[in-house]
Amino acid sequence: MGLLDDKVVLVNGGSQGVGAAIARAAVREGAVVAVSGRRPEPGDALVAELTGAGGKAMFVRADLSDAEQAKAAVAEVIAAHGRVDCLVNSAGLTTRGTLLATTPELFDQHIAINLKAPFFAMQAAVADMLARKTPGTIVNIGSNCAHGGPPHLAAYSAAKAGLAGLTRNAAHAHRFDRVRINDLNIGWTATEGEDATQKAFHGAGDDWREEAAAKLPMGKLGQPDEIADFVVFLLSDRSGVVTGSVIDWDQNVLGALD
Repeated sequence: MGLLDDKVVLVNGGSQGVGAAIARAAVREGAVVAVSGRRPEPGDALVAELTGAGGKAMFVRADLSDAEQAKAAVAEVIAAHGRVDCLVNSAGLTTRGTLLATTPELFDQHIAINLKAPFFAMQAAVADMLARKTPGTIVNIGSNCAHGGPPHLAAYSAAKAGLAGLTRNAAHAHRFDRVRINDLNIGWTATEGEDATQKAFHGAGDDWREEAAAKLPMGKLGQPDEIADFVVFLLSDRSGVVTGSVIDWDQNVLGALD
């Protein structure tokens, strides 16, 4: 459909999982895409896949736990393409830790990746949009844990709740600059990272996806490509004037009880 024709899109944390799916969807819709990440191997492989299919893509190496590198990723894309029209903050750390078990070091890691990196990437991207006096769009990938989350994701839930508040604050601050900023609180999703997490922290076997899906209302986990289509819509002009929205992309209904 060409929803993002000629747009320059940066997907932070875009070399795998949900971020990679968003990168693929954005290229399919006509965007020039940059993906950032700490490890060059998956990033370069994704870029090769996208360019091999006729798309335009680049990889930016950045450790998003460092705020300066989060800002530098934006600067590198601007240097290469002259602008950033759309930003997606999809990097996430889901290392487990309860209120009692979380160390200050683990807490800081969650804040750095799940909240601080989006903050300073947004700062750099919005500054570019304002300097060029052009509209822009940003989508933050949040989590339904922003509403509370399970006990073993205490720091993660705190950081994602902060991201929801940041989204509303920034959207309000820049609505007259025509910079639209929204947050997508995704539920349990089938990704490479989730597979590793389930096996490392919960002793899950290779069939954990099937077991989990059987207990869910829709009979399946969230799928990265479905999330990606929704994100592309929010990035595009087709989503109209919506800004400051924190959308629950999940199959469980917040506040409802059986």
